[in-house]
Amino acid sequence: MEMGSRPPTAKEIASPSPSIFTIGPPVAPVGACIPTFVPHCRKAVREDGGGDNARSSCHVTSGVGSAALTDDKTRVLAKPPRLPSIPSHADGRFASSTDFDLDFGKVSLMSPTEPQTGYMPVFRSGSWSERGIKSYMEDEHVCIDNLVQHLSAPPSFPAPGAFYGVFDGHCGTDAARFVKSNLLKFIIEDNHFPHSMHKAIRSAFMKADHALADSTSLDHNSGTTVLTALIFEKTLLIANLGDCRAVLSKRGKAVDITKDHKPTCKFEKVRIEKLGGTVFDGYLNGQLSVSRALGDWHMKGAKGSVYPLTGEPELHEAILTQEDEFLVIACDGLWDVMSSQCAITMVRKSLMNHNDPALCSRELVQEALERNSCDNLTVLVICFSPDPPPRIEVPRWKVRKCISMEGVSALQGALDADI
Repeated sequence: MEMGSRPPTAKEIASPSPSIFTIGPPVAPVGACIPTFVPHCRKAVREDGGGDNARSSCHVTSGVGSAALTDDKTRVLAKPPRLPSIPSHADGRFASSTDFDLDFGKVSLMSPTEPQTGYMPVFRSGSWSERGIKSYMEDEHVCIDNLVQHLSAPPSFPAPGAFYGVFDGHCGTDAARFVKSNLLKFIIEDNHFPHSMHKAIRSAFMKADHALADSTSLDHNSGTTVLTALIFEKTLLIANLGDCRAVLSKRGKAVDITKDHKPTCKFEKVRIEKLGGTVFDGYLNGQLSVSRALGDWHMKGAKGSVYPLTGEPELHEAILTQEDEFLVIACDGLWDVMSSQCAITMVRKSLMNHNDPALCSRELVQEALERNSCDNLTVLVICFSPDPPPRIEVPRWKVRKCISMEGVSALQGALDADI
């Protein structure tokens, strides 16, 4: 205690002054508001069409449902902000359904913890086919953007719906044309439709295969690969048989939905050899370059028997989100000369330029021809929005580098010493 200072009295000690004992400002009351954000959602629906050799078709939706903005059906992912960002491409998975329960990787961006909105895809498509350097065209395809309108279906029919398919024939066109004309009908007429879609699709493939065997007017040596996409609301069902391929653009990232069924693929080769077949020079039993196909009954046993060449499709199911921009379906004439990512990048740039899926299909075919594709070419581009894809920009990190005068002098000395 300093000299001359007065000690505090007992009263002052009993009633201390706030100026002596208070440290810092008083604490704010508890109960501050936390801001909440209500995501906006969008709903839209769309229509139908077809196409052929050196043929182009573009299909735009009309009237099932509304194309206006709404706030109902809070069920799926909120629309991501269209700001420069690094895209993310893995959270959730395609469900792959096969005899062997294959898993083909993560493709869905939907997270169970993220808010959901009433997103509904809008289907529009375009196609292009060319014979290429071959003397004949064996490819067939179908594009239906509005199943309800195409089938004149009753109100109870699941909607909105769309159906797309590529049928790459070999040894003639009989099998490809027959399957193109009848497969959708077989699916819809099946007893399992629409309650068990996987069973309905498998049953339809088997029925088409057996019909090719029983027909007296079709060439039994003719066969075809098949890749179909059946969509109801947000559910995408892909059925694959052969070496056509379906690739999804997820904000510019190419996601292979299907795997090529070639005899040289490890999984297919094991299956073939277990069933007594052989793979010679990349061909099944030295005859066929694919390991799964409809038709080709000269290479199969009796109906119902198990044989190395099978008509059993591989099924893949996914729930579309706003991250899913478009789907490319094409025969092997394209994929023999172009990677999946290259095709997705080309289509995305073209859609941002002119937003025409038919023109995108044509551009892919022309690019494949310039790369010396030796096969027939058929490409389908299916968009899930009326708008072009948003621009994605990778943020540039700005790092400033500085050096002290001492560092400059040391660097200059080192350079002078080298000289």
